[in-house]
Amino acid sequence: MIRAFFLASLVAVALGLGAAILDTEAADDSTTIVASAAPAPVTPAASGLPARPIVVYHESWDERDVTKPAATTLAVMPAYMNVVMLSFVKPDLIYAGHLDISETGLQYKFSGEILRQSIALLHQRHPQTKVLLSVGSDAYLNWDALDSDAVANLVHDLGADGVDIDYEPKDPVCGLGGDGEVACMTDSTWTQIVHRLRAVLPRPAILTVTGWNVGAFGEGQWVKAKPKSDYTGIMLSLFRSPEAKDIDLVSVMAYDGGPEYDPYQAYLAYRHVFKGPMAVGVQVPPSPQGGPNYTVAMTETLVSKVAQDPLAGAMLYPVLGVPNGTVTPDNPDARLLGQAICRSLKVEDCTTTLP
Repeated sequence: MIRAFFLASLVAVALGLGAAILDTEAADDSTTIVASAAPAPVTPAASGLPARPIVVYHESWDERDVTKPAATTLAVMPAYMNVVMLSFVKPDLIYAGHLDISETGLQYKFSGEILRQSIALLHQRHPQTKVLLSVGSDAYLNWDALDSDAVANLVHDLGADGVDIDYEPKDPVCGLGGDGEVACMTDSTWTQIVHRLRAVLPRPAILTVTGWNVGAFGEGQWVKAKPKSDYTGIMLSLFRSPEAKDIDLVSVMAYDGGPEYDPYQAYLAYRHVFKGPMAVGVQVPPSPQGGPNYTVAMTETLVSKVAQDPLAGAMLYPVLGVPNGTVTPDNPDARLLGQAICRSLKVEDCTTTLP
């Protein structure tokens, strides 16, 4: 009873953000994305993002152990992988400067100076590519001790372009209120994180958010969307808040939802509540949660659908990932999935890949 009252109270004070720039028709496989008459969105050009963002998570623990920046995979990313997330930084990192990354959460085997030079070399080769620090993940959870100044200092010292927020709380305690809106005990934490990081990284620095697979389900035509989860609707309050205007892009983790999960509907649910650039996420198989297990064909179908949206892109996790067994179009690695995303978004030079 106390929890129900608390959730209803949270919903009652939710702030309205206004209509999304894109709306959707009936929630089924034939759903198409249609324009609505909402205010002009934050465009990729206004945020400094590429027109068709292809977001890739660069897992620091799998990067090569090298002594020269030109030998890193980071420095030789294909041009179409144009938003690179360095994964992952602790919210409570310890960073005193001097490019000492040893207590930041990043697990690169080389020095911070080599990392800085690798980013500079990538920028030199592909000036449109953006490099962000991805803060959080399911491993780094101490957001109560977020050191936003240290995060900003690390961004500046590395020559990066901004930050991605990957807040994955263990128990969000979400519920549907009597007015039909989802509220969670993590709502205020979400808005505080966005507010604090945008305060120390004003535009033109880029601030992106990674959203839970079912994070926009739970209301309206998606009130019964499956699967039901403790995280259903966890992102909705953020997009109703004033802080939503500070977000340049939302990546949807459209994976690990299980066999009932529909990644296209997840994208549409997010599009209904967020008006800016978005990226639908695919994952190198296998999924530890029973699906979706993305093939090249599945990826092309999904990304081609969302490409109807002029503000759509895609996200790939992890960019150095390989599946179990032989790599084939039905059991693809990140290289095959990245090329499939590139072709589906009609970005140039999709034949190049990581060496």
